[in-house]
Amino acid sequence: MKEKNVKKNYIYNVAYQLLVIITPLLTAPYISRVLGVDGIGVFSYVTAIAAFFIIFATLGTSTYGQREISYVQADAHRRSVVFWNTVIFRCTSTAIFLLIYGIFVFALRPEWMIIYIIQFIEIINVACDTSWFFQGLEEFGKIVGRNAIFRLINLAMVFTLIKDENDLALYTAATAIITMAGHVSLWAYLPKYLTRISKSELTPFADTHVILGLFLPTIAVQIYQYLDKIMIRLINGGSTENGYYEQAMRITKMVLVLVTSMSTVMVPRIGRYFEEGNKDAIRNAMYKAYRFAWFLGLPLMFGLFGIADNFIPWFYGPGYEKVIVLLKIVSAITVAISINNVTGIQYLVPTKRENLYTKTVLYGAVINFCFNLMLIPKLSSYGAAIASVIAEASIAIIQLFVIRKELEIKHIIAPIPKYLFSAAMMLLLLIVESRLLPNTIIATFIMIVSGAAVYFILLLILADSFFIENAKSVINKISSKLSGVKK
Repeated sequence: MKEKNVKKNYIYNVAYQLLVIITPLLTAPYISRVLGVDGIGVFSYVTAIAAFFIIFATLGTSTYGQREISYVQADAHRRSVVFWNTVIFRCTSTAIFLLIYGIFVFALRPEWMIIYIIQFIEIINVACDTSWFFQGLEEFGKIVGRNAIFRLINLAMVFTLIKDENDLALYTAATAIITMAGHVSLWAYLPKYLTRISKSELTPFADTHVILGLFLPTIAVQIYQYLDKIMIRLINGGSTENGYYEQAMRITKMVLVLVTSMSTVMVPRIGRYFEEGNKDAIRNAMYKAYRFAWFLGLPLMFGLFGIADNFIPWFYGPGYEKVIVLLKIVSAITVAISINNVTGIQYLVPTKRENLYTKTVLYGAVINFCFNLMLIPKLSSYGAAIASVIAEASIAIIQLFVIRKELEIKHIIAPIPKYLFSAAMMLLLLIVESRLLPNTIIATFIMIVSGAAVYFILLLILADSFFIENAKSVINKISSKLSGVKK
């Protein structure tokens, strides 16, 4: 197979991840008004419960499948064996946890029963999803193209079918069904990449220990992400605080896609370098990945903090004022997650040190749980937000300590001053603009554009080589394409 372009695949993956997140975000102003804070809280709580079953149904197969496919990209027969072994394992685990979820729902008969029942579809989606296969092949264009259609259909369905708070079940069902349609559509591409294999080559459970090893960090991360919502509900006894917390985290996750999408692209690349024993290539790629994380992570953190006062009032409408402070708090996790994503996902996992990665994430999960216990009773959703920031920062620091003898810390942190200074200057501008401009979509757009302009102009003045080289690359590609069109 021909060498894939990392920049192109990054753009594809950003587009894919944004499609996954941006459609609910685009509908958020409408949904927040139609379903209300309580409706959003119910949706957040029930999906958090179902997410645990989805996580266990998936186990570590997404990371495992992507990594193993990256090792055998050029061998059609071997990748076919990996594919079918992984699919059979996923179908088996999905069936098991679908049954357990059914027992849980029908035995306990919880409130909002219909919403719980609809989540059966989301669990089945685990078996339908083959995006990990195309990610391992570094074929991100396939994923984006198919899913774009179904995300747009979902967008249209929300605005045409969801009319009031009684449509919560319809909203939940539409989201789940459209997701399934997107997954199923990818199967049409598979025959091109797969060959016939014999039944004797199928050993779907031979690497169970490896899959479980990759699952441990996943469950640790997901537990403390969803544990926040569950603990808020159990401690406060209502859905309102969950609604506030969900909306703040949703915005943060959307902007984080710009940074963390690089991991999906880098994992197969680092995995291939590791298989080839090319340590120099790994080091060079990792230093660039860290620089990229600082380059985007710091301005995203300050940017979210700076636009919160102007953005939230018009975006979510009356009754969501608390989200302003929550967004300012959780904006800090953009930098922490950016760094631990590079160290953990892009470095430790593809180099087969998932055990080390697991330990660092478990430390973070314990820290998150402890701070949740201390802060949620006193500060409600604010406490959960603070706990998440502390946990993510702890993971980033611990992971950097773990790899200090393999990658030089001074090279990792060297780019910080330029990006920190430029982002801080951008924040000062945003604070001034927030006080002068009205709370409108146009004002927020002006703030984003002017803030980005200040950040990039300062990097140009400071002669940041990373920014200048990539800017030149983009300009040259655009120029060459325009020249081709003119000819």
